[in-house]
Amino acid sequence: MVPGMRAMKAAVIREPGGPEALRIETRPVPEPEPGEVLIRVRAFGLNRAEILVREGRAPGVVFPRIPGIEAVGIVACAPGNEFAPGEIVATARGGMGRAFDGGYAEYACVPATQVQAVRTRLGWETLGAIPDMLQSAFGALFRSLRLARGERLLIRGGTTAVGLAAAAIAKGHGALVAATTRRPDCSEPLRASGADQVFIDTGAIAAQVQEVCPGGVNKVLELMGAATLSDSLRCARQSGIVCLADAAGDDCAEGAFSPMEAIPTGVCLTTYSGSAEDFMQTPLDELAGRIARGSLRVRLGKVFHLDEIVQAHRCMEESRAGGKIVVLA
Repeated sequence: MVPGMRAMKAAVIREPGGPEALRIETRPVPEPEPGEVLIRVRAFGLNRAEILVREGRAPGVVFPRIPGIEAVGIVACAPGNEFAPGEIVATARGGMGRAFDGGYAEYACVPATQVQAVRTRLGWETLGAIPDMLQSAFGALFRSLRLARGERLLIRGGTTAVGLAAAAIAKGHGALVAATTRRPDCSEPLRASGADQVFIDTGAIAAQVQEVCPGGVNKVLELMGAATLSDSLRCARQSGIVCLADAAGDDCAEGAFSPMEAIPTGVCLTTYSGSAEDFMQTPLDELAGRIARGSLRVRLGKVFHLDEIVQAHRCMEESRAGGKIVVLA
């Protein structure tokens, strides 16, 4: 137990529902065991995967549950001495908010094997936006797509938080970046994040892409899901790779995608979903340093406080944030 601290505020789901299913409660502060880290949470980002948890559509989640797949904060206690009290750390994935209580609280207890120290002093709003977002973008680009300098990359779903981060990272890596948006007024934020080319997404952009990039692009990061996957596959050149990553659109429901019909000959299709191991392989401290120096731009959306978690979830559902939503705890 943290000296002098016996209770904390947390957003708890007791039964599935809409944003109002999230209730602020007083809960005991978790007691970490050896191999665990108790983090005084200062901020956490919101993720669409947490809507599935809230609605009862995430497999294996038992209620009541404190959701949240990521958090940043200060080490309160680490019985195994993996981290010193007071260190600034970040954590993500590994069952957070699903198999065990997650980051929607003033304190979170997580395995030390999924915690990274962050030495760059960013503000909590910015730091809270980056753990899972950068893990998703970095892992999809370099683990699944194996993006190389000078290659042409198309980001399908460019105005999502992951899409904007991926554009910035890919541009910094020396790739030629194209990105999609359904709204013409979003072209400027995409270009500011690193996109050299912007396509207005009508649901079928393969002909546009082939016209601008004869033969197709080298790599495609698909963030919208099954609805646009077949079209994205037609945007890639032979020997190109398409990665279906954490999708903001619909799921790949049974019958929605037929591989033999959809995948062109010579084009490769892979996936990326991310894990605690992927998070730990993400050079988060280095990327945070680039953000602090201004060489990597992250688009922050709206910022809420823990007591406003219902409003924050409504904002996420309605796609009103314009960037990554962060909650301060």
